Amino acid sequence: MKKISIIGAGNVGATCAQRIVEKGYADVVLVDIIEGLPQGKALDIQESAPVMGFNSRITGTNGYKETAGSDIVVITSGIGRKPGMTRDELIATNAKIVRDVVGNVVKNSPESIIITVTNPVDAMTYLALKTSNFPRERVFGLSGGLDGARLRTFIALELNVSVSDVFAFAVGEHGENMVVFPRLCAVGGVPLTKLLPPEKINQLITRAVKGGAEIVNLLKTGSAFYAPSAAVAQMVEAVVFDKRQVIPCATYLQGEYGLKDVVLGVPVKLGENGIEQIIELDLTAEEKTKLSASAEAVRKLIKVLG
Repeated sequence: MKKISIIGAGNVGATCAQRIVEKGYADVVLVDIIEGLPQGKALDIQESAPVMGFNSRITGTNGYKETAGSDIVVITSGIGRKPGMTRDELIATNAKIVRDVVGNVVKNSPESIIITVTNPVDAMTYLALKTSNFPRERVFGLSGGLDGARLRTFIALELNVSVSDVFAFAVGEHGENMVVFPRLCAVGGVPLTKLLPPEKINQLITRAVKGGAEIVNLLKTGSAFYAPSAAVAQMVEAVVFDKRQVIPCATYLQGEYGLKDVVLGVPVKLGENGIEQIIELDLTAEEKTKLSASAEAVRKLIKVLG
């Protein structure tokens, strides 16, 4: 049985813990600094085992002792976005939290794979990588897996087709500077550009780019967590089951796409060792320019980290 620790027992962390433990392939440790919160949520989830039929265990704790020897550590801790707040404004507070979390992860689970979810996720993944000194294959973040799911949802709804027939993904910064290449999106093998007019495609892409903000504005006092937790669980399962699944992740680049020393969402092959391969798309000059601009937005956040 694998051991997966989730740091942060808020909506994303707790829902991710629930999704994973219900599948029955791993024991889960849920960590949060708020006394009673992870313990209460873990106990509530564990008590659903007889109904849901899983035998894996979930433990709630306020420390890191119980996380020792984790195979994967998912970092969701940090403050969430509030209405009108940009991802940039999150960086100072969340950077301090991520540094502390990563220090404890290195101490207790030095062979683990780290998946960052805390926003702004590209900068936080960069920070986690540099703080941990882990190889880049073992530190990556939530990115286009979520953004692509949002876009696929909107395309499927627009065309009234199954989401399983829709192929689409997003690259670049996980935020306002996300990049989508319509020519690489398809439905049942048919290019999206042949199914919808450019203006409708752009509307769907814009909605996907602003997908997180749309939910924040609707909820008023919270942010998205059902889709984010599902996307994280997908990444976890790709590693645990060595699926070698291609998922866009926030990844440290060392020359790929002509970019160096920056974390950016790009398609990667995820397996038991983490990132098994970075997939380099054959981009046009215009597409490369858009991706470079997205990378520059991330660099500005990284500079704030110092």
